[in-house]
Amino acid sequence: MEITIAKTGSAEITAFRNLFLQENNFQFIHNKCHDYGWADTYLFTIDGVKAGYGSVWGQNKREDRDTIFEFYLLKPYRKMAELVFQKFIEVSGVTCLECQTNDPLLSCMVYRFSENIHAESVLFEEGFQSNLYLPGVAFRKKTAADKVNKDSGDYLLLYNDSVVADGGLMLNYNFPFADIYMRVEEKERQKGYGSLIVQELKKEAYQIGRVPAARCNVKNYISSLTLMKAGFKTCGFLLSGNIKN
Repeated sequence: MEITIAKTGSAEITAFRNLFLQENNFQFIHNKCHDYGWADTYLFTIDGVKAGYGSVWGQNKREDRDTIFEFYLLKPYRKMAELVFQKFIEVSGVTCLECQTNDPLLSCMVYRFSENIHAESVLFEEGFQSNLYLPGVAFRKKTAADKVNKDSGDYLLLYNDSVVADGGLMLNYNFPFADIYMRVEEKERQKGYGSLIVQELKKEAYQIGRVPAARCNVKNYISSLTLMKAGFKTCGFLLSGNIKN
């Protein structure tokens, strides 16, 4: 059996990436790396047949290429996954591995080939539609007339006409997912505003034909509770590990 791994352009692995995204059907948080040129891609060939691909990026510096974050093989070749992955590590020269635990193939490789594994983020997907309500609170899109921080999101939550929270939808992930982000004014926290704006942002995502998703730092327990109160559920974690010596 001859395994060949060679760096290639993104167009060469587009069909494989479509299969990867379709098969897993989750928000892939590193999808934008391909759109922004932050990743190198490699084509896997087994006995002369194109069998899959992998992607590498810089975990801490975008210009580096030290971390495998994407790995896909057609199903008939997955029995050779460890052999292919070992050669992928050697050819790419990476020192780290990264995966979403809702990606079973790459997760297996992370546990097999890396050590000092730790979770960086919690990943969330839609669980149920919440029905939160707070008297006197309104949700709407930001306008040019609003006197808010220039870095605020596109949507506002107001209590008695005062902004108490803002947020938005990030659409630079794989379609149809939209990543929800939000911020609550410091003096207005622990009043239910965070969960309420997340609930309303979920509705906005559906209105534009997107599926809401979210993530937060694994140590941010308050944000996790906020997201779950608004109907999200945990669907995985972002793991990182160092290549075993």
